[in-house]
Amino acid sequence: MTRAAFIPIGIATLAAIGVALLGGTITDLGPWYESLAKPAFNPPRPVFPIAWTTIFALTAVAAVTAWRAARDSRTSDTIIGLFAFNGFLNLLWSMLFFRAQRPDWALYEWVALWLSIALLIVYCGRVSRLAALLLVPYIVWVSAAGVLNWEIVRLNAPFG
Repeated sequence: MTRAAFIPIGIATLAAIGVALLGGTITDLGPWYESLAKPAFNPPRPVFPIAWTTIFALTAVAAVTAWRAARDSRTSDTIIGLFAFNGFLNLLWSMLFFRAQRPDWALYEWVALWLSIALLIVYCGRVSRLAALLLVPYIVWVSAAGVLNWEIVRLNAPFG
């Protein structure tokens, strides 16, 4: 592999780590979060960092895989844009849920996040089946998170 071949790997890795670290600083599991009523199926706290680390690693591999499989620069630019937009939506959900302490707003934003993952799967699937498959755990996890978000809103509303 040439040196240039490592550039997308490095960029995807740094982007995934950046989103993960920023998301971690936004996520405040302090007194407000602890005081929320949560459903019985709420995963234990240690599950979250394990799941997100796995998802971010798979997402970075999916991004590189799709980018390398792109047939032209327009497709590769679109792939980069879709992953960047998804990272933004991922962080926005955390901002709304944890920082703004508005799980109700986060639930609405969750729809956009879920749709962005679905779009990533479909678009990446056009250039690389492997890239699309690597994103499946992400949409499964975010689907489960949406159900959890819904239940937290149901058990704790109104907010604000």
